[in-house]
Amino acid sequence: MIHYSDEVQNARERNLPIVALESTIISHGMPYPINVETAREVEAIVREQGAVPATIAILDGKIKVGLHEDELEFLGDPKNRDAISKVSRRDLAYVLSMKQHGATTVAATMICANLAGINVFVTGGIGGVHRGAQTTMDISADLEELAKTDVAVVCAGAKSILDIGLTLEYLETHGVPVIGYQTDDFPAFYSRKSGFSANFRVDDAATLADVLVTKWSLGLHGGAVIANPVPEAEALDTESMEAIIQNALEEAAKRQIKGKEVTPFLLDRITSLTDGTSLKTNVALVKNNAKVGARLAVELANRHKK
Repeated sequence: MIHYSDEVQNARERNLPIVALESTIISHGMPYPINVETAREVEAIVREQGAVPATIAILDGKIKVGLHEDELEFLGDPKNRDAISKVSRRDLAYVLSMKQHGATTVAATMICANLAGINVFVTGGIGGVHRGAQTTMDISADLEELAKTDVAVVCAGAKSILDIGLTLEYLETHGVPVIGYQTDDFPAFYSRKSGFSANFRVDDAATLADVLVTKWSLGLHGGAVIANPVPEAEALDTESMEAIIQNALEEAAKRQIKGKEVTPFLLDRITSLTDGTSLKTNVALVKNNAKVGARLAVELANRHKK
């Protein structure tokens, strides 16, 4: 069920460093054509850092690891959005067996990356415990996947629309290390600080690789959150963003938007309420994560060769 692009297959045969990239951000996370442009730019950054990008999606019931230009365009074209499911762990078997198209979330991308032997994955921000989860039980499958699948996730923290405190508590309960990259603070996607601390601080990719190799060598299964703050020049003010997020959350509640439709709706509304500034920040943080993720993949590949 897994089909590799020529570039990724060549990298596998030569034991080159590979970085997994998700596709939900293309189909459901950003407007066209910024989504496709960003996907291409992120792949280029991974290559510049010495690794091979492997954007993952489901097309015609096949797990595609590494996408061609026309496939990126297909995923990003708004005309195709209704035909492209947002796929998490729950949805994988159905979408594959029904020969459908799907954009993979953090959880599904981790599963597919692990099947393909890729242990570094770059995304924007992880999902988590939603605000009000005490009554809705709305908790992202991303967290459970981080607890069981051996893939390091480089991100700008958790999406700031979430209850970050409860998200970190959930990760702690499941033994998932949260590592701040060149920071003591846990970032909140658009902002560099969330008011919470990371478990550990690491200042370079080589040390990150050492921690991960040690973790997995001990048989401690599961991933790790590599929390990499958005560059300061593109970061947004925490307090003003909180007010905007509250506004968007209230609108979502009034419209009775639930489940996996909540996050795309909120991100779209936040973009509108910030006059596009939040979208620029989103693009900047994904690119920054790609640099760190590629460097980490290179370090892990070097250790594998020794």
